[in-house]
Amino acid sequence: MGGVPRIIGGSLVEHREETRRRLFEAFARLLEDRGFDAVTLAEVAAEAGIGRTAVYNHVPDKETLLLEYIAHLTGDWLSELERALDGVEDPVERLRVYVRHQLRMRRTFHMPVGLRAAVSPDAAVRLREHAAPVETALRQILADGIAAGVFVAQSIDVVVGLVNACLTARVAVGPAADEDSPAATEAFVLRAVGVADA
Repeated sequence: MGGVPRIIGGSLVEHREETRRRLFEAFARLLEDRGFDAVTLAEVAAEAGIGRTAVYNHVPDKETLLLEYIAHLTGDWLSELERALDGVEDPVERLRVYVRHQLRMRRTFHMPVGLRAAVSPDAAVRLREHAAPVETALRQILADGIAAGVFVAQSIDVVVGLVNACLTARVAVGPAADEDSPAATEAFVLRAVGVADA
């Protein structure tokens, strides 16, 4: 028997938001468990408890779902970072906040290895574009610290890449339960920008 699809939430806007939240959560679980190549939209729909055809009302394909999921994560990350940095003026403390925030985020979401190679060239470029606001936040913190004379004057482009590589590698190899790890990583990054007493 056909009919009108059941609305999740009190309005169409709430329904759309709740459906997307379910899709993103299901997609994240399947990405973590099986990798991008092995996941299908039908499986995401089943995992989310949403009709298979309903998924196509939100995304036309798996790459679009990935890009929208990454955009969603990046938006949440930037909002949380802005709240954490609100009222923090000292560049050293701002960098500490950034490092802690990145470590926390990277522990909860692991970009599947080889993901850029698994998507189309256009999607790979768009994935890279989603990292730009994250790098912009770090770039501004470093520029402010260099201008204030608390960080060593050096190439911001190089330092941004090195700091993010350090944070990515630290999460990948570091034991999650190691309570000293975030503080040690934070001190390492601060020493790298010239904060001697880090």
